[in-house]
Amino acid sequence: MPRPGALYRHGMTDAARMIENLLYLYAERIDAGDLGGIADLFEHGRICAVPDAPPEAAFVGAEGVRKMYDAATRLYEDGTPKTHHITSNAIIEVDEELGTASSRSYYTVTQATPELPLQIIIAGRYHDTFQRLDDKWWFDTRIMFVDQMGDLSHHLLYSLD
Repeated sequence: MPRPGALYRHGMTDAARMIENLLYLYAERIDAGDLGGIADLFEHGRICAVPDAPPEAAFVGAEGVRKMYDAATRLYEDGTPKTHHITSNAIIEVDEELGTASSRSYYTVTQATPELPLQIIIAGRYHDTFQRLDDKWWFDTRIMFVDQMGDLSHHLLYSLD
């Protein structure tokens, strides 16, 4: 039996852990209102906010992703959207030889504002692909699926209806 940490040091879980950290960095940055930081995660990737959208509808690269979040995310006086993104149930599959990976995960977003009591405002799934460039993992594609919606009027600058 390997000693604790041995698998990590020998690279058997490095890629999956780095990818898992990308999932959590995304949540941390959106909740902090760090829209530029979110965009940086997609420097070599894209977000498809609607499943089955044509390629030209994707928000590509850091600049495109930043524009999407600037147009969509309501920020409050403290610079945050007053949300808490919870990412769970991550299934990560890595192809070390190709330097690619994919994951499927759930998200649940809560929000509380002075006008909105604490509640779940949206829940769904992310289907992500990743690429390794210069020994660093990056988002390649994120597709967002909305499964359940609550009151998004305090979070988004537009309606999803």
